[in-house]
Amino acid sequence: MSDTSLVFSRDARPSIWRKLREALTSSPVVLVAALVLAVIVLAALLAPWVVPHDPTRLTPSLRLRPPDGTFWLGTDAYGRDLFSRIVMGGRMSLAIGVSAAVVAVAAGMALGLMAGYVRWLDAVLMRFVDGLMAIPNILLAIAIVALWGAGFWTVLIAITLPEVPRVVRLVRSVVLSAREEPYVEAAIAAGSSTWLIMRRHLLPNTIAPLIVQGTYICASAILVEAILSFLGAGINPETPTWGNIMAEGRLFFQINPGIILWPGLVVSLTILAINLLGDAVRDALDPRMAKRGIDR
Repeated sequence: MSDTSLVFSRDARPSIWRKLREALTSSPVVLVAALVLAVIVLAALLAPWVVPHDPTRLTPSLRLRPPDGTFWLGTDAYGRDLFSRIVMGGRMSLAIGVSAAVVAVAAGMALGLMAGYVRWLDAVLMRFVDGLMAIPNILLAIAIVALWGAGFWTVLIAITLPEVPRVVRLVRSVVLSAREEPYVEAAIAAGSSTWLIMRRHLLPNTIAPLIVQGTYICASAILVEAILSFLGAGINPETPTWGNIMAEGRLFFQINPGIILWPGLVVSLTILAINLLGDAVRDALDPRMAKRGIDR
């Protein structure tokens, strides 16, 4: 009975990967967003080979130069090539965004599955989750950085921790609904273990919403990292990140506006592209959104 219910539950759901492919080609705007994001990611991955200058080399005699044939976006207050620093800074900013999304989704998925299926654990875990959600993200992140000091892992924890409760609540709501389905009840009646039920019957139901939530967490993490770095509570200032570049340039904005304008534009484009892709994925994976599109 358990095997039959498993086959039914899997076959009844459309292919997630097929719908993801359809989402990328759903409109020209989404396709452009995907291409923009792909260019930014590839540039960050290949940064050591594509940057024209050493992003950490100090050349005071070339400080605050406007864009020209040698320095495509000009130089910063220390004579460093701004284009090279933005490309290299994307490695750290994107790494934090992707890492925060993966860690938050993995932790939230595990806790949400247990909270949604194990009734006695639900009350205890959800009160802790509600307490974390009562603290604003930025304040909690600043407090963690102030307590443990700036660094990649500290910033990652500071950004990820406030996102976990949201994933927990999302997964819990999906599990609470899915555990009432006939194939889950059949698996329970057949004597399947709790671990087997969660892995085979409940976990697949959370994949689609988790993919969508992961895109929003990634975009939010990139923005929060930029905010923390701009406030001086992020990654070490010597490490190029988009937030650090803008933080260093705020005193020289009137002399060379590009120091803040260009990294800010890259951050905006990245977050906009991720959010557009997230919306497209949500519309493709949510039957209710698809039905609204047909009705229109």
